[in-house]
Amino acid sequence: QVQFVESGGGLVQPGGSLRLSCAVSSSDFSRYQMSWYRQPPGTQRERIAVIDIVGSTYYSSPVKGRFTISRDNAKNAVYLQMNGLKPEDTAVYYCNKVPTLDWGQGTQVTVSS
Repeated sequence: QVQFVESGGGLVQPGGSLRLSCAVSSSDFSRYQMSWYRQPPGTQRERIAVIDIVGSTYYSSPVKGRFTISRDNAKNAVYLQMNGLKPEDTAVYYCNKVPTLDWGQGTQVTVSS
């Protein structure tokens, strides 16, 4: 069973940065298209960034230009560098493959002064 373990969240002031990490327990990781999702309080989960098997990336409009997704196939890991954080980025952040499997616990990001 593939598991996703997210880490790196926390409390940060507006304008600050965080780097999220996701460890994936699968020997097929290099063949997965991977995504980061987030779920703000009281709303549905949304996909915000995608990276394919050759490293091409896609970002949703709210995060484009501020967030960067990357992967390290040797470590079975995917990352999300978040810069210029805003209060509206407050959410639980999750990683998963495309199409999705069972979700991990996510990591909480809170942007507040």
